[in-house]
Amino acid sequence: MPLGLAAAAALMPGVAFSAFPGEPPAPDRELKVPVSGGSIHVRVNGPLDGPRPPLLTVHGGPGGSHAALLPALPLAHERAVILYDQLDSGLSERPGNPANWVVARFASEIDAIRAALGLDRVHLLGHSWGGTVALEYAARRPPGLASIILQGPLISTRAWMEDAAALRALLPADVQATLDACEGATPPPRDRCDAATEAFYARFWRLRPPPAWQTAYEKAYNQALNHAVYEAMWGLNEFRATGSLADYDGEALLARIAAPALFLLGDSDEIRPDTARRFAAATGSGAEVAIVPDAAHRIQSDQPGLYVAAIDRWLRRHDA
Repeated sequence: MPLGLAAAAALMPGVAFSAFPGEPPAPDRELKVPVSGGSIHVRVNGPLDGPRPPLLTVHGGPGGSHAALLPALPLAHERAVILYDQLDSGLSERPGNPANWVVARFASEIDAIRAALGLDRVHLLGHSWGGTVALEYAARRPPGLASIILQGPLISTRAWMEDAAALRALLPADVQATLDACEGATPPPRDRCDAATEAFYARFWRLRPPPAWQTAYEKAYNQALNHAVYEAMWGLNEFRATGSLADYDGEALLARIAAPALFLLGDSDEIRPDTARRFAAATGSGAEVAIVPDAAHRIQSDQPGLYVAAIDRWLRRHDA
């Protein structure tokens, strides 16, 4: 289901289809929610008691932060949008205990947030690693889950690595050779490896630099990636898994999803369209796939207007 610019723009009259001109809106409410292992920071924009179910977002990483999903806040004009930092990330408590860094515990944070905010019915969006968390949660068939959006999700590490290998093969030959050498026994200097890695990221992770307001927000609110969590659970970069998720496989969970499901990705995403379609076909509720043009893994940065429009269209269809 490719999404055209004109069609997307027509979906949300009255909502701006551009990045915030300055700082994003301040939260209407902030709170600390106790979870297993500590407490997490939660922020809310929009009416929790409005006629439309709230959207609860789960950021990527592992070790990322809610700042990445701030571009979803235009949706708060008529429904609550809830962003939070996972334990050991962003403004949440940072006990630094690797025993907390397991998928099931991260998924349990969603239950804690729903209980704290009284969310009887809710839409769920998980981005990248957040898609893993959302998948695990939805597979339990929790009551009141209106729908789930899996945005560029990590469903299985094997599939992710297969896609990464295919995408690396599209890079210039010298970049491929450098990446291969960087993974060998005698890697070249760090700066060469970093440059080759950035070449991959510039094509498949984010096509455009983040807006100035987002960089400022991340700096002001301690939103930098927690490398300890990322490296322990995943590895040193997006295309080589060496951490605890190296053997993760959630494909069998797809069949257990009962809520309406959408796979949302950019046309240059780290998860390839054919992979997303295969996952959608395996989803119990009969998932759909939406592909945003001229966007990589960070659709919300590359195409913020189309991103919001795609989400809004989906949520409106499944609010009832």
